[in-house]
Amino acid sequence: MNESRFGRPEEVQDELVEAVAREVQMRGMAAPMVLFLEASRPYRPLGSQAMLFFDPVLRGILTGGVVGVDRVLADETGIERLIERLEELDEESHWDA
Repeated sequence: MNESRFGRPEEVQDELVEAVAREVQMRGMAAPMVLFLEASRPYRPLGSQAMLFFDPVLRGILTGGVVGVDRVLADETGIERLIERLEELDEESHWDA
């Protein structure tokens, strides 16, 4: 069993995704972040090297932000979960008229 004292890897990643999504939403950057992550889709096969290239942009959005952002953005699953959660938070924040 590959469970650490911090919980299962999926649970840890879910918590990180939630923390990053909340930080981005709090700054009012949910929609731009989703667009940015979607636009970076062609570069994802390059993995962490592509994220190093985009690091200044991400640091601008998440300054002083969340520890573990790099782990969320390190793989396709984390990025997809983050996009989904940002879209959910964005929908939740809209009011019905």
